[in-house]
Amino acid sequence: MNPFGGFEIVGLLLILLAIAALWSTVKVVPQGYNYTVENFGRYTRTLTPGLHILVPVMERVGYRMNMKEQVLDIPSQDVITRDNAMVRVDGVTFYQILNAARAAYEVDALEGSIVNLTMTNVRTVMGSMDLDELLSNRDHINAKLLEVVDAATEAWGIKVTRIEIKDIAPPRDLVDSMARQMKAEREKRAQILESEGQRQAAILEAEGKKQAAVLEAEGRREAAFKDAEARERAAEAEAKATQMVSEAIANGNVQAINYFVANNYMKALEALARAPNQKVIMMPLEASSMLGSLAGIGQIAGEAFKNASGGKG
Repeated sequence: MNPFGGFEIVGLLLILLAIAALWSTVKVVPQGYNYTVENFGRYTRTLTPGLHILVPVMERVGYRMNMKEQVLDIPSQDVITRDNAMVRVDGVTFYQILNAARAAYEVDALEGSIVNLTMTNVRTVMGSMDLDELLSNRDHINAKLLEVVDAATEAWGIKVTRIEIKDIAPPRDLVDSMARQMKAEREKRAQILESEGQRQAAILEAEGKKQAAVLEAEGRREAAFKDAEARERAAEAEAKATQMVSEAIANGNVQAINYFVANNYMKALEALARAPNQKVIMMPLEASSMLGSLAGIGQIAGEAFKNASGGKG
């Protein structure tokens, strides 16, 4: 029996342990992570991405910190607004570790601390606002929460990049009340628009009637001018005819007297014919007298024409 057999096994085991110990001191840090190193439980340094060798036995990796931007869900919670309306709110928080050592050793349970801090500030910020302001100013709420939470977590070596409120859910009875209010507002706006439309229509109709009245008055004035002009021309013609008859009578023309009498007689007959109470007109005239008058008219016109021609000659 070989007395050295047991020593060979022990030596082999020691060698394997030494190799394992040496291998445990070799650390490969992946991209996006930082490792903290502790020397007998005390933080000494931070390992960045790459290959690193630790002092055997004395050093070990403390925390493996994710340096990428991360997201945390903020659980839903009930918030009472300034006007005593209760709403249920939830959201998300985005953060990134900037200092691995401070994030590992300055706070216990980093993610839980961020969630609790965010929830507390959600109640504080949203509880200081009215419900209407709460529903319409979500961007302002996000900005205010980001400012407060980021300032509070700066000592932890992290940067809060965004806080987003996902949902604001008022109670069902409040939602129904808001729906009725919105319906009433829409009906009110519709009635106002309808009234405005009717008012505009009435104005346009009045303007149209006004323009029509103006145009009608202009037409009547134009017609009156033309009627007056026509009457003036008729008067001038009658005056001219009367002058011619007077000159003929002065010259001893008997036919002119007949024309004058016949003309006046015809006017009297015209007046009688236009009277509404006249149905039958008696004409005690002789046809020869009327024809003689008409003949006199023609003769007078002929003589006037001859005289005018002789005067030109």
